[in-house]
Amino acid sequence: MNYKSLLLTLLLCSLVLNTFSQSKKDVKKNKIKTCMVVDTENGKTITDRKTLFDKNGKITEETEYDKNGIIKNTHKYKYNKDDDEIEDAEYNAADKLVKKKTTKYNSFNEKSEEQFYDGTGVLQKSYVYTYDSKGLKIERKTLDAFGKTIETRKYMYTYGK
Repeated sequence: MNYKSLLLTLLLCSLVLNTFSQSKKDVKKNKIKTCMVVDTENGKTITDRKTLFDKNGKITEETEYDKNGIIKNTHKYKYNKDDDEIEDAEYNAADKLVKKKTTKYNSFNEKSEEQFYDGTGVLQKSYVYTYDSKGLKIERKTLDAFGKTIETRKYMYTYGK
């Protein structure tokens, strides 16, 4: 990589990192398609992470690299028509599926269920969410692969006057 390319990459990433602190709307506004984060140690430049965006500013793919610049893993994301994430698939360096999470939403656009699968597509566990009449999450049940509840987490709120 020549000096100009490296400088351009660093400037782009600086812009993207500043944009992340704002919103995906800014990613869309600036028409950012890719961000690469690179580290320089002892004169050696190594790619740490590469992120791809769609035209709406949503992350479609993230790739992480190890200290030698070799791919560790890649996450590929899918979204529904409301721009909610419905799938996060993780692949290893050989582009083989390692695990996948799918997410469902209720009619109020609240996350209602997450399902976690291994690399062969076998369900490992699920989270099922319950909300109160104000739309606040009040419970998350963890179910095993057979649908048996193995944990319940409660969310409790106090309100001011």
